[in-house]
Amino acid sequence: MDPLLIPIEQFQLFLVVLSRVAGFVGAIPVISSVQSPKQIKIALACSVALVLFPIMSPVIHIKELTMPSFALLIVAEVLVGTTIGFAAKLIFTSIEFGATVIGYQMGFAAANVFDPQTKGQVALISQFQNSFAILIFLAIDGHHIFIHTASISYQFLPPGQFNYSGGAVPYLIELTAHMFQMGIQFSAPVLAVLLLSGLILGILSRVFPQLNVFMLSFPINIGLAFTVISLTLGLLAMLLSREFDQLPERILNILTLLHN
Repeated sequence: MDPLLIPIEQFQLFLVVLSRVAGFVGAIPVISSVQSPKQIKIALACSVALVLFPIMSPVIHIKELTMPSFALLIVAEVLVGTTIGFAAKLIFTSIEFGATVIGYQMGFAAANVFDPQTKGQVALISQFQNSFAILIFLAIDGHHIFIHTASISYQFLPPGQFNYSGGAVPYLIELTAHMFQMGIQFSAPVLAVLLLSGLILGILSRVFPQLNVFMLSFPINIGLAFTVISLTLGLLAMLLSREFDQLPERILNILTLLHN
């Protein structure tokens, strides 16, 4: 088919769909990694947009726009997709936050590894728990949430009708505050054991002054922390599954608040 025969209105509609889908795809935790080839990201976004375009085109109504207005609409649609992905990224950020605190309390303050997702140095325990969260996310088909949300998002938020001055920003702030609560929940069992270990070692240092508690605390804290982490992986998986199950509801709330 000659590309010149494609109506300009249809091509504009496809670009609108593609821009929002690209925001969704770029927010999927596994695919958003800088290690994922850009060609795969572009191919996935175009494939999903091609599938959704015939279904969404009757629902999307766009008036004639000038080039600057159309460019602003494209940027707005990408921003909507990125905002939705922010809700999912907060879950992984809470995991990294809680694991970083655990790592410092264990004595791994200087034991950092390269994180290919952020291209930065992160705590060793943080990288482990983040990888565990990604496995749980994929095991429960969490990536399907984004594709499903992309297909129904136009019913809740038509193109060009989003409004950040409503309740969307306070709701995002509330989700950010919830991130810190989740981080505390994820790290609480290990921190409680390490606090008890520090208390016991402090008492021993007073009873036996010749005991080198500082050198003794490193292997004890590391051993206790790894033991508790291994025993609470099931609890961590349950908490992660609960948060991922609530993700569709949170995304729909964001879309609704953006439309108000």
